[in-house]
Amino acid sequence: MHAESDGVSLGRPALLTGCPWHDVNEMLQSVGLRPTRQRMALGWLLFGKGDRHLTAEMLYEEATHAKVPVSLATVYNTLNQLTEAGLLRQVSVDGTKTYFDTNVTSHHHYYLEGSHELVDIDDPQLVLQKMPEVPDGYEISRIDMVVRLRKKR
Repeated sequence: MHAESDGVSLGRPALLTGCPWHDVNEMLQSVGLRPTRQRMALGWLLFGKGDRHLTAEMLYEEATHAKVPVSLATVYNTLNQLTEAGLLRQVSVDGTKTYFDTNVTSHHHYYLEGSHELVDIDDPQLVLQKMPEVPDGYEISRIDMVVRLRKKR
């Protein structure tokens, strides 16, 4: 379900040392972000467990359990900074729930309605057959497909 090979995380700078703290430091510096204590701690929580999908609230809860002293506002700000820097991908569901994906490669998602989980679709062949014509002066920057799933009744 996740694209990782030889210790290099696709879509992000190579993680060379195997030391998560050092790797997060390198990752932040490679995109021009200062490795503050809060960014380092949140980055370690985010990227230390492989590719996954989190809301700001989920990361805040993890930080609280790990005794990382951050506010929910700081978590939101950090997630938005990491997204703008290209280290995270933002995925919206229903316009009300925003997930942050550590896998920034081009891929789509299943949304599991019962558990409110976002899961990568493991099919690089998935394409739209026909795209609408793009208005003059615009280009497609990204296509996000979220397929909603629910348990059979």
